[in-house]
Amino acid sequence: MARPLDTITAARELGAQSLRSSPRSRWLRFLLADKKATAGLVVLTIITFAAVFAPLVAPHDPTAMAFEFLEKPSLTHPLGTDDLNRDLFSRIVHGARISLFVGLSTVFISLVIGVTLGLLAGYYGGLLDNIIMRYIDLLWAFPNFIIAVYLVAIFGTGLSNVIVAVSLAFIDDFARIARGMVLSLKEKEYVEGARSLGASDARIILRHILPNSLPPLIVQATVSISYAILAEAGLSFLGLGVKSSTPTWGLILSDARSFISRAWWLGVFPGLAIMLTVLSINFLGDWLRDVLDVREQAEEPQH
Repeated sequence: MARPLDTITAARELGAQSLRSSPRSRWLRFLLADKKATAGLVVLTIITFAAVFAPLVAPHDPTAMAFEFLEKPSLTHPLGTDDLNRDLFSRIVHGARISLFVGLSTVFISLVIGVTLGLLAGYYGGLLDNIIMRYIDLLWAFPNFIIAVYLVAIFGTGLSNVIVAVSLAFIDDFARIARGMVLSLKEKEYVEGARSLGASDARIILRHILPNSLPPLIVQATVSISYAILAEAGLSFLGLGVKSSTPTWGLILSDARSFISRAWWLGVFPGLAIMLTVLSINFLGDWLRDVLDVREQAEEPQH
């Protein structure tokens, strides 16, 4: 029979382990409770796996052509073929690579630039704030896609130019969020305390302000990935995206316009790929927003 002291010690150790694992358990609990987020994570994982291992997943060469064309979905071609007899499933799988790469890279670039501008504008204020925010207001006055089209027209087509154009079109959202967070945090007691102890501006911004600004920025970054994927698809659909030899979802849809009445699968399947990817990312973004709001309420600021 266990002694009372041993029982109390064991209970304390179990409680400590439970406390240490509570953040991870809380995230998992929120994820499982949100069926849409769970479904989005599963779908996005499948799409990401197919994109990363596209040469192994795709049964055919996405650019291989033959004389037959517009074959209906079959065992040989699960999603049918296009007007040049290129396997549609293989083209969609390889197109996922382009879409996810553009989405992630453009959001990373716009996040770094936008957050940097927002932090500087909010922290220093004055003339620097006016210059930066007037530029952000100018971007804010036009839809992101229109800005992207304009920048692509200047830089030219191609994958790298599309990434640069979409990135520059998206920095206003991150800059506004970062500036708003700085304005609400820079007068906090722990920031004033760090300043009174002689901490440099860079240390205050990077150590005390930026970590407490991350939750809304993470949510915005997640949602912006879906916007970037749609922007790339739209540019490619208009012929302003990547080269015509590169399989992307937007180009596949653009090629399908002339044959949509004869081959329904050419427009349905790439459209479904875009829809499922964007919905999955948005579902995860909604879940992250709820979880991070809860964590903000439950935890003290980091300092």
